[in-house]
Amino acid sequence: MPYTSQLPDRRRLLTSTRPMPDFEVVGSDGPWLLRADGTRIFDGSSGLLCANVGQSSRKVLARIEEQFSKFTFGGAAVVQPHLQLELTERLCRAVGRPDDSVALVTCGTLGVEVAIAMARSIARARGGKTRADVLTCDLSYHGMSAFTLALAGNHARRPRPDDAMGLGPAFPAPYPPTHPHDDGQPCTADCAEEVAKAIDARGADNVAAVLLEPVNGTTGGAYIPPDGYLRRVQEICRARNVLVIHDEVLTGLWRTGPPLASRRWPGVDPDIVILSKGLGAGYTPVAAVLVAPQLAPLLCHQDADPLPAMGTMAAHPLMAAACLGVLDELEALDHAALRARGERLGQTLRSLADLPGVRDVRGVGHLYGVELDPGLLWPLLRQTEQRGVFFYPFTGAGDPKSEGLVVAPPLTSTDEHLDFLTAALADAVCVLN
Repeated sequence: MPYTSQLPDRRRLLTSTRPMPDFEVVGSDGPWLLRADGTRIFDGSSGLLCANVGQSSRKVLARIEEQFSKFTFGGAAVVQPHLQLELTERLCRAVGRPDDSVALVTCGTLGVEVAIAMARSIARARGGKTRADVLTCDLSYHGMSAFTLALAGNHARRPRPDDAMGLGPAFPAPYPPTHPHDDGQPCTADCAEEVAKAIDARGADNVAAVLLEPVNGTTGGAYIPPDGYLRRVQEICRARNVLVIHDEVLTGLWRTGPPLASRRWPGVDPDIVILSKGLGAGYTPVAAVLVAPQLAPLLCHQDADPLPAMGTMAAHPLMAAACLGVLDELEALDHAALRARGERLGQTLRSLADLPGVRDVRGVGHLYGVELDPGLLWPLLRQTEQRGVFFYPFTGAGDPKSEGLVVAPPLTSTDEHLDFLTAALADAVCVLN
């Protein structure tokens, strides 16, 4: 094939069919993306909500180079996993679960599937031979495999009924779009009784786990559960010998303020936690499945299933090195200042709710959803891009036609960065109206 300076046809690379902004990136500077036309654009959604420490970190590079100079492949089943064990210990301490056991896999979707397999195995080791069902809510997203898409409740991404393998969400999320009340009041912790009804309808002896996002991600646009809800779900599950799995693929590692979103509420202590986006931070594909210390030994019980295959690239040494560099960056942050910036960001964004075209603003920490009137999303994304800020969209918050954008800047953003972001967004909304 003769050399040509022309770029190949982009249509040959099969990616999302959404009309996302189209610009060529040739470099980066922390939270900024440098474009081929000489301008720069602020990453207002941390890429796909993963570039939490910005781009091109020297600390991450140093960790990768150090490991690269030693050896570049050797999973935990091939060589002594010293680096992986260092990552396991540091990660567990960082999130306040110091005695957990950890499986390291290659993406959030696989992390969810491994967590489900482990939950089923633990349930059977505890005598629950028929416990296989995993229950989710109707405003949720747990990955992009055929299985996890069928299990969850993302309106825009759910497979056709004939392709859903008989799976689907089992209970309403505790948010107004999917669980309205006749008196117009918001959901409370009492809405957890819907989880109890769902378990009892299946028969508790058939349910291995309840899987949920402690703070809703891009499916609904950063809905926050009512105070006491997660703890009440936990009580309901434990009374029925059902495990609780928290999908913190998006929210984990300080995205919502604390190291785990569930730490926002006292007494919430899930059995299994899944981390991904914030751990790899855009530098490496990774997910970590954390299993509580009282449950991990059951995975080796004689009645347990064999541990699921984690994949060829699981616990990859370069992956572990990159994650250690990310933790170096995250743990060096002033976390009190980080929380204060998140609160200030939220106050500024909530003031946009009074503007025409904005239906709602919700969220916490460095994760917010700005829900818009139908038809405004893509024009608004074009306007914000022209003002130097990129945002990621969300669709289907309880209604397949609802839409908005996710505000989730890198955790390394300064007050000046966030002022630039919010001013650009406010100006873009005003121009559209």
